[in-house]
Amino acid sequence: MMTQREKLASGCLYTDMDEGMAEERLRGKELVYDFNHTRPSERTKREALIRQLMGRVGKNFWIEPPLHVAYGSQIAIGENFYANFNLVVVDDGKVLIGDNVMIAPNVTISTTGHPVDPAVRITGQQFSLPVTIEDNVWIGSGVIINPGVTIGRNSVIGAGSVVTKDVPADVVAAGVPCRVLRPIGEHDRVFYHKGRRFTDSSL
Repeated sequence: MMTQREKLASGCLYTDMDEGMAEERLRGKELVYDFNHTRPSERTKREALIRQLMGRVGKNFWIEPPLHVAYGSQIAIGENFYANFNLVVVDDGKVLIGDNVMIAPNVTISTTGHPVDPAVRITGQQFSLPVTIEDNVWIGSGVIINPGVTIGRNSVIGAGSVVTKDVPADVVAAGVPCRVLRPIGEHDRVFYHKGRRFTDSSL
């Protein structure tokens, strides 16, 4: 007989109101409340709160409040991380974020879903599948990342996308549902936006 935490870790249906889960969520919400109510000048306090909140955070990170999490403790972030306003992370399952990741405003990352069948759904059962965002990824504004997704290194997810399945490395992907539009290549080393070229001074 598996515990609820073992069911969670294995991707099975589970309930989240016992085995200390509710207390862990409360701890995370208290810490994120304190973070969201810091003053812009309180950089040291913000950093300390994020390090208390999250499972792992690398060097050189910046997260703009407000931030919203389920637990916080299930999030692991690499080095040189930036998240703009209103990042929402439903981290009942693991959220693994690599180095040099940039996240634009109003992004939602969710590891958790519920059965479609209403007879099962009303029992309060849910499932959680890990989300992985590899190194050097840029997530555009308003993106929603669904449970179980991996986004490959160097890829860019266009604004407003709903990511329902894995995205390979080294591509631009966008849409609802998100799909690969093209590889990242020579064009992107010449132009930084549409017809706007890099200059020597910008490199």
